[in-house]
Amino acid sequence: MAWIKRKTLGSIRFWLLVLLIPGVVTLLLIDSWNDYRSLTDITEQVYDSALLEPAKVLETSVEFNTDGTLRIDPPFYAQVMLESRAGSRKYFRVEEVTPGVLSLAGTNAQQSEGRTLLGMQGLPRPANLADNEGLPVFYDASYRGDAVRMVALWRDLHYHGVHRQIIVLVGESMSVRLRTEHEAGIAALFRDGRMMLIVVLLVWFSVEWALRPLKRLRHEVRARRVDNLMPLDAEHVPREVVPLVNAVNHHIDLYRGILDKQAQFLADASHQLRTPLAIMLTQAQYARREPDIVRLRESLSAIVMQLGRMTRLTEQLLSLAHANRQGGARQEKVDLNVLARDVVLQYLPLAREQNQDLGWAEPAEVLPLVSPSQVWALGSEAEIHESLANLVHNAINHAGRDCTITVEVGMDENWAWASVSDNGHGLDPLLRESVFMRFERGNTQRQGPRGSGSGLGLAISLAYAERNGGTVVLKDGEPGIDGGVGLCAVLKIPRFR
Repeated sequence: MAWIKRKTLGSIRFWLLVLLIPGVVTLLLIDSWNDYRSLTDITEQVYDSALLEPAKVLETSVEFNTDGTLRIDPPFYAQVMLESRAGSRKYFRVEEVTPGVLSLAGTNAQQSEGRTLLGMQGLPRPANLADNEGLPVFYDASYRGDAVRMVALWRDLHYHGVHRQIIVLVGESMSVRLRTEHEAGIAALFRDGRMMLIVVLLVWFSVEWALRPLKRLRHEVRARRVDNLMPLDAEHVPREVVPLVNAVNHHIDLYRGILDKQAQFLADASHQLRTPLAIMLTQAQYARREPDIVRLRESLSAIVMQLGRMTRLTEQLLSLAHANRQGGARQEKVDLNVLARDVVLQYLPLAREQNQDLGWAEPAEVLPLVSPSQVWALGSEAEIHESLANLVHNAINHAGRDCTITVEVGMDENWAWASVSDNGHGLDPLLRESVFMRFERGNTQRQGPRGSGSGLGLAISLAYAERNGGTVVLKDGEPGIDGGVGLCAVLKIPRFR
């Protein structure tokens, strides 16, 4: 159930239908209700007009006798209009108000007394008459258990100084009126219900049609082979989905780049490991056939040396694989000064084997209000240590015997940096960019007694620096012992603020 709920709530189709259909249905219901009210008002106006007509005829049919009394002589068509028909009962009454009052405008007709001139006794009167003579007042009432619609008129009559006042009441049972409204309402409900069903179906099919390109895109992705990393086609998808397809293609490009790097890394690693393994196999076979103990020891020493190189190469390959993995490093506050001093102490015995002078320089104050003994960087302490250690090891391995290697740290507005500078053989400026590539060893001059190395040190150092938001740059070092200029590698890490 939770999976179904999560799938439904995450569906574009679901939200489109939820947002569109209730809104459309609500608007249709409101429109239907307004139509029904308009139809009811029109029906009421028509029936009220038909009810008013005989009342007007009766009003004009009242005349004076010669003695000043009133008589009523309705014409024949008035009698026809007042006849009751099947389902429609008519009621009428014409009465003279006695005693007369100054004016009937707005008076309470229920309290008036009168003499019947024509019609039925006991017809209900309105609460108040109209404010002007001859204006109708429509009202609902009940007469002898029958719901009726009534209209009331009043009129002043004058004849040779004689003043008379009459009230005309005409009513009709509401059965026909109510039946007509009911039938009209049923017809409108059926018509609007049919329209509502059509609109809902149109919305449903419109949403389905609009989402068809997404379905095709989904089928295209699902039908792909695992190794198919070609970009998705963005030409046949809606314009609103193009940014999503472009983002997916960007991710595919990144993933393809990672796979290409991994494939290249595996190819390079296998090539680098195949050669020393073949050498050790040859040396081991030679040692097994060698009867001379002295030469046997020499062969074993060569195997041990080769194993040491393989161990270093394997460690570097694992370190490079770790540095190139996705995701940023854990950020923490790192004292680059302390870290650089630890790296120098770590590699001091290795430098002494090459008769090299490896030292650490106390940082100078480069920023106000900052202690010169603390150079704070923001990154992973272990990864920054590995990056700087590879720079120091690279200098020891390539600068040459009897050279000087100096490690110094500092800080500017944006970076905390650590430099490893030597006065060795240096490196051609044209090759300084290429040596950051894996297994690239640079020129043959920059090779110390330990050999040319595996060409992974600078690549590892740069990879760890970039994982921490920094970089490694190469520039000229100290004046070289052979008359040239040495090499300086600078590790830059974002400064902790």
